[in-house]
Amino acid sequence: MRNTEATSNDIGVQYYETRLGVYDEMVATEHKVLPYWERFINALETMGSAEIDRRRREAQRLLRENGVTYNVYGDEQKLTRPWRLDPIPLLISSEEWTVIEAGLKQRADLLDLILKDIYGEQTLIKKGLLPMELIFAHQGFLYPCMGALQNQPRQLTIYSANLVRGAKGRFWVLDDRTQAPSGSGYALENRTVMTRVLPDIFRETQVHRLSGFFKGFSKGLISAALHNKDNPRIVVLTPGPFNETYFEHAYLASYLGYTLVQGDDLTVRDGHVWLKSLEGLQHVDVILRRVDDSFCDPLELRSDSRLGVAGLMEAVRRGNVAVANPLGSSVLENPGLLAFLPKLARYFLNEELILPSVATWWCGQRRERDFVLQNLEHLVIKQISRRQGNGSVFGNALSRDEKESLRAAIIAKPHLYVGQERVSLSTVPAFIDHHIEPRNAVLRNFVVANGGDYLVMPGGLTRVAHDKDDFIVSNQAGGISKDTWVLASEPSKPVTASAQPGRHQVIDPVTEPLTSRAADHLFWVGRHLERTDASARLLRTVLLKFTDMLEFQDAVDSATLSVLLCALTHVTATYPGFVKGDPQLLKAPQAELLALAKNIQRAGSLAANIQVFVQSAFSVRDLWSQDTWRSVDSIRHRWQLRVTNSDLAIEQLQSHLDELITGIVAFAGLTNESMTREAGWLMLDSGRRLERALALIALLRATVVTRHGGAVQNQVLEAVLFSTDSLTIYQRRYRSVIQLPMVLELLLLDATHPRSLAYQLLHLSEHIAALPREGGKSRLSEEERLIMKAYTDLRLSDLADLLKINEDEGIYADLDSLLANTNELLWRMADVIARAYFSHSQTSQLMTVNNPPEDEL
Repeated sequence: MRNTEATSNDIGVQYYETRLGVYDEMVATEHKVLPYWERFINALETMGSAEIDRRRREAQRLLRENGVTYNVYGDEQKLTRPWRLDPIPLLISSEEWTVIEAGLKQRADLLDLILKDIYGEQTLIKKGLLPMELIFAHQGFLYPCMGALQNQPRQLTIYSANLVRGAKGRFWVLDDRTQAPSGSGYALENRTVMTRVLPDIFRETQVHRLSGFFKGFSKGLISAALHNKDNPRIVVLTPGPFNETYFEHAYLASYLGYTLVQGDDLTVRDGHVWLKSLEGLQHVDVILRRVDDSFCDPLELRSDSRLGVAGLMEAVRRGNVAVANPLGSSVLENPGLLAFLPKLARYFLNEELILPSVATWWCGQRRERDFVLQNLEHLVIKQISRRQGNGSVFGNALSRDEKESLRAAIIAKPHLYVGQERVSLSTVPAFIDHHIEPRNAVLRNFVVANGGDYLVMPGGLTRVAHDKDDFIVSNQAGGISKDTWVLASEPSKPVTASAQPGRHQVIDPVTEPLTSRAADHLFWVGRHLERTDASARLLRTVLLKFTDMLEFQDAVDSATLSVLLCALTHVTATYPGFVKGDPQLLKAPQAELLALAKNIQRAGSLAANIQVFVQSAFSVRDLWSQDTWRSVDSIRHRWQLRVTNSDLAIEQLQSHLDELITGIVAFAGLTNESMTREAGWLMLDSGRRLERALALIALLRATVVTRHGGAVQNQVLEAVLFSTDSLTIYQRRYRSVIQLPMVLELLLLDATHPRSLAYQLLHLSEHIAALPREGGKSRLSEEERLIMKAYTDLRLSDLADLLKINEDEGIYADLDSLLANTNELLWRMADVIARAYFSHSQTSQLMTVNNPPEDEL
């Protein structure tokens, strides 16, 4: 037991509380760790709990900055729920790993043979080795897939198993995952972070590396291609950013160098699958799917699916595309199969299972059903088809009425239920509240096809329960992840892809096409970024003027502030805001200004703009470099922590606005310096130029179009220059008092000034001309005509005419007309671009209501 008087450094094994009758992965006997744990535990004791906690916090910071998330299904309010990582890994000796590795390979081989038989000759059913009710009643059995498997050495491309260790130290397979197994990307990210926070310990412990597994994974996907084997186009099919493991989809796509797509990004024509990109249709050879198989083709499978590709099943049947894992492979996740695997292993392999399954009784057999009914309170009851809401039922946790209800359900349809032995989970050390405490654990391992063999990840994703006595171990239930270190007998050498010494090979670069969906998100990342920037800069100017007014109580300051407050409403489009002319609101604007900064539910507020900016960026997470994504996270995290979720006084807001603007400039600089000038950058920068132009037009129409009195006019013009980051260049260039003609010349007509309207229109024109389009470029497209007219009208405008005042209305009528017409042309151009390049947009809103839960971690 732990000494209650122990200090904050009581992390030694003498304070570690193991449970009687439960196998612990670290402790051999009381106060004695297993030999291969000794070096690691000694290092932790030397480090001390305070230092371990600092490194734990560092790990969480790295995970957050890298955008590592796992979202509870249906919890749309927490789109970026952080991934949790315990700083103490699970250690596995090389001797134990040899057995685990052999058992996983054997199991993958066996399931691959079963899959081929189920959708092929069905010999197992004909010979009575598998009951037909067990297979045909399972929702994973898809009749349209009969005969659709391709002639390949391995059908099961990726396989995963959840392992637990019982009280006697033996590993058992809790369940198999063959649908679209999750977790390998998280395991890789865990490893990346752990090598950062425990570099010395990792190096000295001699841990097997993971890079070879992912190189084998890529090789396996390439070999799965039925055509174009030298350079196949491989895509990762995701349900979208609302899926709970979307981070992993984007992470793997980026790490492996594949295009991340959603169903609407693909189309089937003439029995082939094509990727819809800005450059036109691109042939797809392999689909690594992360969408449940029944949702993959609304034409032949689930007709209500909005996640799949109509006609995909026919393309597979014709042998024109390979899908990993094959459609229909979720039938192997049937827990009833576990009861038959020992017999099938002897039939196919003439071997006993190296890694046995937990004891399972399928209720479709009379004797097994009777056993389950008689022992309900001692078993775990599952339905053979895994769906959201029908998880494991622990018999000992049921009331009498609940037991009777379950008993009646089993008697009515026994073939739909299994009973499983409730195995005691082994415990692993976890760092909890500055102490090392035991927690129940489940280890998920990963296996990939690699030519004619299978390759096992030397490690895996370990998950531990949140609380001490929890037997349900999953991230959905609040569990914590761990890195898994498989120890090597000698230092593991890095796996590299370098050529042989003295040889140099020239390889043609591969440019992944930009999907219309990605183009849309990049366009809106640029627009949301500039909306945030324009709002933040103008709000900062308003706060400075408000401070001046409070200090000097000057009528000119007050009048200027009223103009700027109304301009703020126009620029942010947060009507009615200040434009309703409420004298009290204009006199005491603090509450409205804070709302514009903090209220995430209010469209146009800074908090709302930052949220949609981050969501758009997250939707194309695979396209950003790590540094770029860290800048996105920094913008979100700092504003959320220091403004949105804080009790902020108006006086504190200005420093946070300065920080926000710096973060925006950093993101813009990173994208300019790290993105190649291809279609993705063109879309991102086009969005920025369009929104900056619209914001500038709104600002100028709300401030300088109307003539103000002399002193007020000067202050308004100075505020406009300051809000557009143009005051310094004006002073350096004109060396005079601020006057409207020079302000308009700088902000409207100077095509060399990055903040001017002419600059935005010129670069928009160049970007649009550079975008790919069907039909060639011999004629101007509609969007080119619109931007050319806007730019030409601006360049042909006469500054003297723009400064003619309409005495009756007190406005510069020609200036207002020019700005209004340009505004209309830009909005029309934005609509034309959306129709021309963002073909998926009509159905994008449906994706959020048709997004099934993926393989649960």
